[in-house]
Amino acid sequence: MSPTGSFGDDLGPAGSASVASGGLLDMLGVAAVVLDAEGRIDLWSPQAEDLFGYSAEEALGQYAGNMLVHEEQMEVVLGVFAQVIEEGSSWAGVFPVRHKDGSTRLVEFRNMRLQDDQGDNYALGLAADQATLRQVERDLALSARLVSQSPIGLGVLDTDLRYVSVNPAEERMNGVPAAEHVGRHVHDVLPFLDESFEATMREVLATGTPVSDQYTVGRTPADPENEHAWSISFHRLEAPNGKVLGVVTSSVDVTERHRAVQEQRRTVLTLQRSLLPHPPPQRPGLAVASRYQPAQAASEIGGDWFDVIALGGDKTALVVGDVMGSGVSAAATMGQLRTATRTLAGLDLDPAQVLQHLDHITEDLDTIATCVYAVYDPHSAQCHVSLAGHLPPVLFHPDGKRELLDLPTGAPLGGCGVPFDTTRLDVVSGDQLVLYTDGLVETRDQPIDARLDTLLEVLDDPDRSLDDTCDMLLRCLRHPGDHDDVALLIARARPCPEGEETPVRDQDSSDMDRLTDGFD
Repeated sequence: MSPTGSFGDDLGPAGSASVASGGLLDMLGVAAVVLDAEGRIDLWSPQAEDLFGYSAEEALGQYAGNMLVHEEQMEVVLGVFAQVIEEGSSWAGVFPVRHKDGSTRLVEFRNMRLQDDQGDNYALGLAADQATLRQVERDLALSARLVSQSPIGLGVLDTDLRYVSVNPAEERMNGVPAAEHVGRHVHDVLPFLDESFEATMREVLATGTPVSDQYTVGRTPADPENEHAWSISFHRLEAPNGKVLGVVTSSVDVTERHRAVQEQRRTVLTLQRSLLPHPPPQRPGLAVASRYQPAQAASEIGGDWFDVIALGGDKTALVVGDVMGSGVSAAATMGQLRTATRTLAGLDLDPAQVLQHLDHITEDLDTIATCVYAVYDPHSAQCHVSLAGHLPPVLFHPDGKRELLDLPTGAPLGGCGVPFDTTRLDVVSGDQLVLYTDGLVETRDQPIDARLDTLLEVLDDPDRSLDDTCDMLLRCLRHPGDHDDVALLIARARPCPEGEETPVRDQDSSDMDRLTDGFD
């Protein structure tokens, strides 16, 4: 008669146990064997076949002692069996077992008595290979030590993003005791985290794709008076059978690096501020507005610049350029090119000639830059434009028509010696010329042609003020965290009063704050 009760409900066909796959028991290969009061095998799990070598058909109904025990150990085994069956006491230990192939294996046993609803006694034996068990014990001990001693903060959250455990480093970073993490949602413990972090963790749970080095800044109870920065990575935690258990976070305090980067950013921006012009003058026959917006990271702030230069005869030079590279070096090179451009502009040269001279100068600076140089004459209502590897300007007409100017692109400045071309444009009152650097339109996930089309689409109102148009373009085309800076210059033709030239007015330094929107 087979035992019944709590364990009897799980018995499968042919006396084998129906056990869900996965978990630590599968790693250990724990075998279950049930013996009746006479010592005959009444239940034989699939893991028992793996451990001892006998199939259920071969084992069921056999005396376990005769099949598995060496003769010299038989008396000890019978004594233990009687103790379990008659007295109900449990026994645990390591015992040599005879495998079907004739070898002897050390097996870790735990034996206990069971009773069915008829009062009959049975002996349940749980067994695992000792070598496997010891290896798992070592692995678990090593894992626990690595987690507890790691300088990296580690947290385990379940699929609802509630903490299951944290290591001491995470406890110290968050300033919250480990016990107060458990069961609480991540935002209950770390309210400063941006919502994007929860979205990232849910994405990791759904896809299994790890996310590394996500950056955040905030204050925790560990140091509430000071702002800290962390780099946080996420990976999905799975059981051996693939079941998703939750997500693991690993956090590194990068506050010192963050502060150094912020200081570098301030240095570069200060240099940029000193080199860029004051708000451009309103020239005869021309209204002008401009913006400079730096990249978010100091290491990515480059050498974008713009300039509006008063020339003789009421003419005005409009310049936008972009020095390749980033940081202090690019900003300093930008300052040199801007100074050289202003000097060359005073010679009243054709735009292509100005770029030719800048090309020679850039060769000595050992750098590469792109540039658009345009000269507008309000009396002839003409604009002469030349490009050096730069994106084409947009001409925005008063009737709402906008066109990306089809101009010879030219080669970037850098000592290539390639000649440049000048194109003449006829300009009517109300026409707007939009000059910009690639940071306004380039992204990492869209082709440049599609982005240029988007630029044309958002230019929807020719009557909008130039300042509002600048702000609108930055708002519509830029995204938080963009990895390039932007220089933007828009000039609108207007009727030119006849008579004397209009002098360049002195600029109030307070205007600089509006010009460099995004510096701080």
